[in-house]
Amino acid sequence: MTLVLAATLTICGVTMLTGCKEAKTNEDNPIQDVVSTELIRTSQSWDGVELPDYLVGRPELVAVKYVFPAGKKLGWHHHPVMNYGILVQGELTIIGQDGKEKTVHEGEPVVEMVNTIHHGENRGTKPVILYMFYLSQKDMPLAVQHPEIPLD
Repeated sequence: MTLVLAATLTICGVTMLTGCKEAKTNEDNPIQDVVSTELIRTSQSWDGVELPDYLVGRPELVAVKYVFPAGKKLGWHHHPVMNYGILVQGELTIIGQDGKEKTVHEGEPVVEMVNTIHHGENRGTKPVILYMFYLSQKDMPLAVQHPEIPLD
């Protein structure tokens, strides 16, 4: 199973099984057909680095909702597993230890760095809401914190 297929199954679910059509609405029939929009298809993290091969063994898929208050900085950390997500509200800036940055805007997907130290900041005025999906295994951490590295 590829990362894109896993993402599609996670986001679209039954949509793949039932098919997708253009949305139709009218006053007599307010029910819409399911619409599927591919948001991203990639084998690289946001910084252009190739994603690692899948882990060997039984997968554990994890979905997490994050809420970052305005002005909040998340400490330095790295992810030992592949993960991707959709930012549904606000703007989140991700900063690599090398200083490279990416700002993810409302409605945009993001594929996180794997085994690379980074942190996130909400530089905006409203809370960030971010849904992340991890391709992990039982008992593996989703993130490893690095409190020894000070935030600016």
